[in-house]
Amino acid sequence: MSPAASDVTMLVATSRKPSGDPATLFTGERSPALSLTDLTISIPPNRASGTVEWPKKLPPNPQKEFAVVAAKGLSIPEARDWLHSHNSNGHVLVFVHGFNNRYEDSVFRFAQFIHDSGAKVAPVLFTWPSRASVLGYNYDKESTNFSRTAFERTLKALADDRSVTDVTVMAHSMGTWLAMESLRQMALQDGQVSPKIKNVILASPDLDVDVFGREWTELGPKKPKFTIIVSRDDRALAVSRLISGNVDRVGQVDPSAEPYKSKLQAAGITVIDLTNVKTNDRLNHSKFAESPEIVKLLGTQLASGQTLTDSRVGLGDGLGIVIAGTIDTVGNVAATTVGAPITAVEGKADKPAPDELETILKGDATTE
Repeated sequence: MSPAASDVTMLVATSRKPSGDPATLFTGERSPALSLTDLTISIPPNRASGTVEWPKKLPPNPQKEFAVVAAKGLSIPEARDWLHSHNSNGHVLVFVHGFNNRYEDSVFRFAQFIHDSGAKVAPVLFTWPSRASVLGYNYDKESTNFSRTAFERTLKALADDRSVTDVTVMAHSMGTWLAMESLRQMALQDGQVSPKIKNVILASPDLDVDVFGREWTELGPKKPKFTIIVSRDDRALAVSRLISGNVDRVGQVDPSAEPYKSKLQAAGITVIDLTNVKTNDRLNHSKFAESPEIVKLLGTQLASGQTLTDSRVGLGDGLGIVIAGTIDTVGNVAATTVGAPITAVEGKADKPAPDELETILKGDATTE
C-alpha cells in the first residue's frame, strides 16, 4: 500500500482579479476588492524536503504532484471563523510571495514551506497581482504598490483578532517591498506597528538599501524583530541591481563586512547569510524555502513566535546554529545535508538601536 498524501490548509487573501475558472481561481490582473479563500493543498508522499512537485497537467496526480483539493470563497465573518478554528496556539504566519509568481506558484510554495517546516501556526498567504513573466518586472512592482492598503488591512484584521497572540510576516523577493510599505503605512497611520506583529522575516529582499533605510526609519521606535536572509550569489538580485541604478539590494549585502556588519548589528537586525549554501535553485534566489535546515529553523523558531537568541538553536539530528551573543561574534554550522556553512549574525546593541537606518546602513543621517 502506497503512503498517503498530506494536506495543508491555508487562508488566502488576494488583490488579484478572479479568473472565473475553478482550475486557476485568480489571474495576474488587479482587483480593487480583496478576495478570501479557504484552500486545501495535497502534498505528495516520497518527496524531498524543500521541493515542490509541480503539476504537469490538469488534473494533477496527488500521489506525485501538488494539488489543490478544496477551495471555498469566504466572507470576512467566515474568514474570521476560519482563523478561530485553525489557530489553536495563537501563532499566525503570513507569507508574501515575490516577483514572477502565478497564483498557484505562491500557494504551492507556501504549502511546501508549512509542510516541511512543521510550523505550528495558522498559515495565511497574501498573494498580489503578478504577470508571472520575467518581462513583467515593472508591472509586478506597481502591483505591490497597488496592494499596500489591502495587505495593511489584512495585517490589522489579524492583529486585532482576539484569538491571535502574535503574527510573523515572512516576505520573499519583491514581496518584501510590499511588506515594508504596508508596515510603514500602518506605523504612520496608527503611530506604531501593531505590537502583535513580533517577527518580520525578509528572504532575499529585493530592496534598495537606501529605500529600506527610509522605510525602517518611518516604522518608528517600536519595531518588530527583523531577520534578513541574504545570499551574495543571488543572480536574480544581481539583475535587479543592474536595472535599478546599481544600488545595493538588501538581499545581497555581506553582513560580515563593513559598513553593513556594525550598522545592522547596532540596529538589532539578525542576518542569516546563505551564500555558501547550495540548493537546486539555479538563481540562488529561493534558498530560504529549499534549504531543509533554514526551513526547519524558520518554522520551529521564528514562525512560532520565538526570536533567535544567544543560544544554540536546534535544527535536528545534531545540527545547530550558534547565534551571536555579542556584536563581534559570528556563529557557523556545518549543514551536512547541503554540505556548506550557514552563517548567522544577530545584532545586539549595548544601547538602544538608532531610529535612523539611513544612519545605520549608510553612515550619515538625512533630513527632509
